Amino acid sequence: MSEFFPTTREQLLAQVRAQMHEKRYLHTVGVAESARKLAERYGADPDKAELAGYVHDYCKCWPIPKLHTYLLRYDLPQDIIEGEKELWHAFVGANVIQTELGITDPEVIQAVRYHTTGRVGMSLLEKVVCVADYIEPQRSFPGVEKIRELAEKDLDHALAEALGGTISMLIARKKSVYPLTLLAYNDLVSKGTTPFESQGGI
Repeated sequence: MSEFFPTTREQLLAQVRAQMHEKRYLHTVGVAESARKLAERYGADPDKAELAGYVHDYCKCWPIPKLHTYLLRYDLPQDIIEGEKELWHAFVGANVIQTELGITDPEVIQAVRYHTTGRVGMSLLEKVVCVADYIEPQRSFPGVEKIRELAEKDLDHALAEALGGTISMLIARKKSVYPLTLLAYNDLVSKGTTPFESQGGI
């Protein structure tokens, strides 16, 4: 058992499973497995990647009122509170996994916090978990195969493709795009990453 896991893998998975429905749990396991493979391919810590994958959606199935209560409890940024509710679980989860699961590794915590939005200057682990969330085996949105192919060759390109697809999807649905996501995409493109081609979303 890795030093980064606060308990046995079986105990951790039982705690995670209790927070979500079966489809979300299967997604969670898929993200953990995909994150580990990406970490091994690109040189991130596989144990941290797997752990972050297991807990990245810990609060995803919580009722909106409960998430809102925790947003206020943790004094999270106002733009998160006023933004799309789909983002709340990541920011709340980054705090809750510390208090409820005993996870203390800062890299894992940050990977959970930014797995939905991305940000400028993402760490390798953050990129791994974010991309794994898009490409895990159960994902079936338009463009996912392109992202999977890119993830085999170029992590930054895969991430730009994924973020670009999410931005496109949000615009098509007339939803707001969280500033960190736009900044993350622009940062990748400014460093020479090929612009997105897919129309994905998480």
